Amino acid sequence: MNLRFRCLKPHDCAKTVIYTDAKGKPSYCRKYLSMDGMESNLFNVLDLKKDSLFIGVTEGELDAITLSMCGIPAVGVPGVENWQEHFSRCLADFDVIYSFADGDTAGRKFSKFLAKEAKARPVRIPKGEDVNSIYVKGGADAVRALIEG
Repeated sequence: MNLRFRCLKPHDCAKTVIYTDAKGKPSYCRKYLSMDGMESNLFNVLDLKKDSLFIGVTEGELDAITLSMCGIPAVGVPGVENWQEHFSRCLADFDVIYSFADGDTAGRKFSKFLAKEAKARPVRIPKGEDVNSIYVKGGADAVRALIEG
């Protein structure tokens, strides 16, 4: 069993220094933590079994949950750097794979990678946004409009 934990503090983890080592190098807060020794897995794999011609791949677990709640089957990759080669085989039975990466530099890189690796169609997410923030602002219709537009 693998568990992941998310920082719940009201700060920007990437900019929050937790401690500084003896050489003055800062260590930043990690937004997500896993248990020691556990591998990364696709999140929400039950959606791979849904009767659908398409599936979404998200950058993170929360966005996969949000898409699934909106009626869009989705799996989440726990961080851009955690893609594993066999994940592509998990998606092979779908006619269309949508990439729902965050609207930032890492997200654009992830979308390009998924287009090459899994033949995914990038879904345009506005700068500074992700699937969940779009849902919070506009509800399920706003999320579904991302693949219609």
